[in-house]
Amino acid sequence: MQKRQRRQAGQGMTEYIIVVALVAVAAIAVYQLFGQVVRSQTAAMAKELAGEDGSEQSRMAQTAAEAAAAQTAAKTLKSFTGNAGTQ
Repeated sequence: MQKRQRRQAGQGMTEYIIVVALVAVAAIAVYQLFGQVVRSQTAAMAKELAGEDGSEQSRMAQTAAEAAAAQTAAKTLKSFTGNAGTQ
């Protein structure tokens, strides 16, 4: 009986690890896509809180956001397999 409970606990832990790994991969992908936007927005807020002009950082964030939006519009499932140009 105890052996079965240990197996089930191990299975639960394995499932948990898989879910955590998938969330980590998704977070890395989102950060890759929007990382510059977040950094620029944070820099703009820090400058504004310090009493300085953060408009340059805000413009950089807007430019990065537009570039990220263009990337997401251009990417399809074929882009991720490396076969986008073959068909």
